[in-house]
Amino acid sequence: MNTNSNRNSRPSRNGRPSAHQSKGRPAQGQRSPKKKMVSKLDPNLLVKKAQPSGSAGFKSETHFDSLDLSSKLLQNLVSKGYQTMTYIQEQSVPALLEGRDLMGISNTGSGKTGAFLIPIIEQAQLDPRNFTALIVTPTRELALQIEEEFVSLSRGMNLYSATFIGGTNINTDIKTLGRKLQIIVGTPGRLLDLYHRKFLKLNQVNTLVLDEFDRMLDMGFVNDVKKLVAPMSKRNQTMLFSATLEPSQKSLISSLLNNPVEVKVNSGGTTSENVDQEVIRVPDGQDKFEVLENLFRKDDLDKVIIFTETKRIADKLSKKLNHSGIKSGLIHGNKSQNFRNRTIDEFKTGMTRVLVATDVAARGIDVADVTHVINYQLPMSMDSYIHRIGRTGRAGKTGKAITFVN
Repeated sequence: MNTNSNRNSRPSRNGRPSAHQSKGRPAQGQRSPKKKMVSKLDPNLLVKKAQPSGSAGFKSETHFDSLDLSSKLLQNLVSKGYQTMTYIQEQSVPALLEGRDLMGISNTGSGKTGAFLIPIIEQAQLDPRNFTALIVTPTRELALQIEEEFVSLSRGMNLYSATFIGGTNINTDIKTLGRKLQIIVGTPGRLLDLYHRKFLKLNQVNTLVLDEFDRMLDMGFVNDVKKLVAPMSKRNQTMLFSATLEPSQKSLISSLLNNPVEVKVNSGGTTSENVDQEVIRVPDGQDKFEVLENLFRKDDLDKVIIFTETKRIADKLSKKLNHSGIKSGLIHGNKSQNFRNRTIDEFKTGMTRVLVATDVAARGIDVADVTHVINYQLPMSMDSYIHRIGRTGRAGKTGKAITFVN
């Protein structure tokens, strides 16, 4: 028995914590006091009338058939109802088809996924044996939705893809990597794990996409991104896409891109024009849940995402909604991937009216016709707010964002 194993957890003879304990972690059985985070957002900035620039204001007049795309890809675009490009696609796709590096900034729901998938599919089908694109995302949900879009756009083209994310069986991932994949989508942690186990061959990657790269850096994936990029000796094209742009990230961006085309459909720090934004002030002593419950008496709250800052509040809120007869699902980081997938499917199909979520859902949840986003708790930053409310008012439609302020 190792008598030293618990040395640092023992109290001193006088019963008080040792000097080591007082400077480091609390003694066993004690919880570290949690520092309460307070949002510094000015609620006055969260009130804004929607100013949509037309029923499909995010779309351009340029048709996909004006591009030199394969007939099968054009057919798949038409079958999905895509006839004209969005502004981000119009400005990005031609340059990407030429093999240029690109940094694209555009609001959520504006067609960024198509902007990088269309040129990737076109290039992949030209030489499928020697083409590999790696698409890295900050969240599991976003990774799954990107692959879903790829599958529909590449139907009948004999191109293969897979998603590698945490919370799934890594042995299944290893088996999947045994075949040739043209498109690999994943989150940084799982991708690095597979690389270190020598199953993911990063030296075979031709094209790299970092989607929602600002969020990846915010979530602490800076070193993971650098480790993924370093072995890519065959990388000849890199694309970075996001809805926001932080000046502090410019140095890393410059190191990743070679003479890039820069496309900014918006400034990188503004909310969608298609979202009507309002604030509800909850006086001290008033039951905030009661205020929320009253909102649901309106029929127009048809498909709603409610954001909370903490998992505990999310759990509590979802239970109270269901108890009140308002069918709701719940996702946050403590839920298994299968649970999260099932919850999102139920929300998409209308089995549940409400999805309660932490910021894990602020990116990557592409659910059609979300009528309202409700911030039950004030988000910590404007960046977080932009991505939360970007779940509504998508594809040219008008949505509504309501933020509770205590």
